[in-house]
Amino acid sequence: MEQKPLASRISVVVLTHNRADELIATLERLLALPERPSIFVADNASGDNTVSLVRTLFPTVRVIECGANLGAAGRNRAAECVGTDYVAFCDDDTWWEPGSLERAVQLLDAWPNVGVLSARVVVGEARAPDPICAVMRASPLGGDGLPGPALIGYMAGACVFRTALFREIGGYEPRLFIGGEEELVALDVLASGHAIVYCDQLTVHHHPSPARNSGLRRRTLARNAAWIAWLRLPWQEACRATLRAFGVWAREGTLLRDGVALLRGLAWALPRREVVPPHVLGLRERVRLGERAALASNTGTGVGVGTGVGVGAGVTTGPGAGVGAKRGG
Repeated sequence: MEQKPLASRISVVVLTHNRADELIATLERLLALPERPSIFVADNASGDNTVSLVRTLFPTVRVIECGANLGAAGRNRAAECVGTDYVAFCDDDTWWEPGSLERAVQLLDAWPNVGVLSARVVVGEARAPDPICAVMRASPLGGDGLPGPALIGYMAGACVFRTALFREIGGYEPRLFIGGEEELVALDVLASGHAIVYCDQLTVHHHPSPARNSGLRRRTLARNAAWIAWLRLPWQEACRATLRAFGVWAREGTLLRDGVALLRGLAWALPRREVVPPHVLGLRERVRLGERAALASNTGTGVGVGTGVGVGAGVTTGPGAGVGAKRGG
């Protein structure tokens, strides 16, 4: 049986917002990949000349104009246009290393039970490993029968999905915008019976911007963790996530404003509540216990399930956090 060319097997979706210079550099690198993937840019209503520049400089790149700043959900619009079996995601300050996409195709072909591959991330010119990669590599879930350690989260800006699976679960929830949005998708992936795997054989380069609003990010992570808990987790976990959020907002001095917003959001979340199956809750519990044991022995760097960071809750401390945080503007 004749093998399909790689370009017909995997595409790349790049999320961007008002970062034309960074995006151009990223697209130049992606277009030079030996896999020659189709490239889609999801533009979150950039106010600069991003769209016109890309269309002029890179006529083979397809630009999907979202029409509004959708945050992480901008990826959904581009993924709807993908015509390949697999879709790799990155952002305007991240790009895939040559050979990684080919390896991703090989792994997903060989392991039909794997739904998502989360890549190794190296940061800056020095190619320093992102610290979250060590956490994922040491996942308490192990990797028996898989091409790498099993996870219950992944990095949105450094992953490869089965396209059909991404569409089936609906992609990213627009109400979460940016900040821990991977956790809801990860829960739905696991509930579908697919595995999420960390893969050292795939590499993404990340050159992050120094511009960060860490206070806003902490607040948003706390809110989203609570909403996601009300959407997918048992009542006790939802209550704990809500109390943690209140604690974050009290320290940030935004308790009233953010608390009211959270409660208003419950009117949206509760009618959509669908607790994940027991096997997913079991995976979360194994991660929680493993992280607790690692911290007790002073060897772990993960943070407990539901806090919005660490392997236990969407792996949002790595570039999934950095790139995602900026793509919403």
